[in-house]
Amino acid sequence: QITVDMELSVSGLEDAGDSIAFQLQLRSKNSHSPNSAVVVVRVPVEAQAAMELRGTSLPVTAVLPPAWQPVEGSRRLEDHGLKVEHVYQLHNKGPGTVSGVTLRLAVPSRLQGSLLLYLLELGTEGGMNCTEPPGLNSKQV
Repeated sequence: QITVDMELSVSGLEDAGDSIAFQLQLRSKNSHSPNSAVVVVRVPVEAQAAMELRGTSLPVTAVLPPAWQPVEGSRRLEDHGLKVEHVYQLHNKGPGTVSGVTLRLAVPSRLQGSLLLYLLELGTEGGMNCTEPPGLNSKQV
């Protein structure tokens, strides 16, 4: 029995699949059989990356007067409440790279049947795609 220990540093494994195949063959100076049979050894590939979602609201707190009511039919933002901007950042903490990430955010727009948050607009940075939810800025504010 022959044992071989190898330590490799390999990059670009994002598209390698779930394993890498190595072909191993022993070669010796033995004139009768200098080459052994080729043996294929499959080594599993695992990628690890830790993702973190960071976010903030601007302003951090928003308080409306107790008797406040929205102005129906108005297209002015201030007639529908205070503007609160939520900013989220998806951060890869590593060690591996990631691709094909899907982030789904559920935004509570109603509470006990009443309007809680009116979704005004969505925006992305960094070449990401965003699917707008139904009802986004339905009153054209």
